[in-house]
Amino acid sequence: MGSARTSRFALPLQVAAICYRRVNSHAEFLLVNTNGGSKWTFPKGAPDTRLSHSQAAEREAREEAGAVGIVEPRHFHVYIHSKGVFWQPGGVQEYVVKAFLMDVHQTRRPEETFRNPTWFDAEQARVTLAKGREVKYAQELQTVIDRALEQIGAARAAVAR
Repeated sequence: MGSARTSRFALPLQVAAICYRRVNSHAEFLLVNTNGGSKWTFPKGAPDTRLSHSQAAEREAREEAGAVGIVEPRHFHVYIHSKGVFWQPGGVQEYVVKAFLMDVHQTRRPEETFRNPTWFDAEQARVTLAKGREVKYAQELQTVIDRALEQIGAARAAVAR
């Protein structure tokens, strides 16, 4: 059974940049509007065969949020995300998303002008990401914030040593 083929039941992959900055003793997260504009999310999109997954996440941050900074080369979390609604044609499509931390050093005007990138503290980000989503997807996104805070805290502790 040495086959590396993907099952027809496998979910499509996306990559996300979990953009953050440190403000005094806490972290803030940069979120963007979804395509429809009714919800907030992390900058994310499909991987690119010419880029590593972290480079693709960095590209999404630049395009959707205008974020420039340092992206971690390895993902720190994987979560399930959905697009669409069951009552419309095409229904709901789920994706597996690899999340990459990105320490944002500056922001510029995003290439995708309708995204409205906005900074939120961790608690605001949890609440904002949950709005308009089914509970299971809201919890997935809230867990991303929790894991990111753990990673940011671990990195800060390592630097302090």
